[in-house]
Amino acid sequence: MLFDTHVHLNIEQFDEDRDEVIQRAKAAGVEKMVVVGFDYETIHKAMALAEQHDFIYAAVGWHPVDAIDFTDEDLLWLEELAHHEKVVALGEMGLDYYWDKSPKDVQKDVFRKQIALAKKVKLPIIIHNREATDDVIQLLQEEHAEEVGGIMHCFAGEVEHVKPCLDMNFYISLGGPVTFKNAKAPKEVAKVVPADRLLVETDCPFLAPHPHRGKRNEPAYVRLVAEQIANLRDTSIEAIEQQTTANALRLFGI
Repeated sequence: MLFDTHVHLNIEQFDEDRDEVIQRAKAAGVEKMVVVGFDYETIHKAMALAEQHDFIYAAVGWHPVDAIDFTDEDLLWLEELAHHEKVVALGEMGLDYYWDKSPKDVQKDVFRKQIALAKKVKLPIIIHNREATDDVIQLLQEEHAEEVGGIMHCFAGEVEHVKPCLDMNFYISLGGPVTFKNAKAPKEVAKVVPADRLLVETDCPFLAPHPHRGKRNEPAYVRLVAEQIANLRDTSIEAIEQQTTANALRLFGI
């Protein structure tokens, strides 16, 4: 049994064959997944999928790239959704310095507001970090995010960034990049994360693992991520499946 902790089946790349993608995931042993919403439209679709399928859960949050569009009404809406029985986390949220649509100070403000909400509703948070690792960690520390913990989604830091995240009760989630030939950091991270803090994800349709790199990713491919981690940690795929699934169930309170 595998638990894909981060999928975007709620976006248009899956509009043509969403049901078939879900069936392929189940056939590959993916028995649970979290569909992550990151703006108004994708949150609505994440909620609909979670209500439609008993093995699909939702996370709701506001992506840093679109922080400039975030309103106080959106924050109230997220708080309302947070009480839904199928919502297991807030996010994705964080900082993204690759795209420049939203200024850094606006991103940080929206990030802080969502952390405060998570503490209020007592849900873990899913962190998006792109080219902003030090600032993400500093802001999480300043806001005492250890009170809720959560996931460093598709972990984008170096080995030295793992401990500060663990110290704040975060789990380290690895995806397709751990299979990429020249991606050294994810491979080193995969070797050092404590077994009880390790998660797997696809972030589909993005970041498809080898040998599908460059094509559309899907939840069934999370097995390739788990296999690579098993190789790197010199253990069995069964052990990785069992441990990462137990970790996800514990974190999400399922």
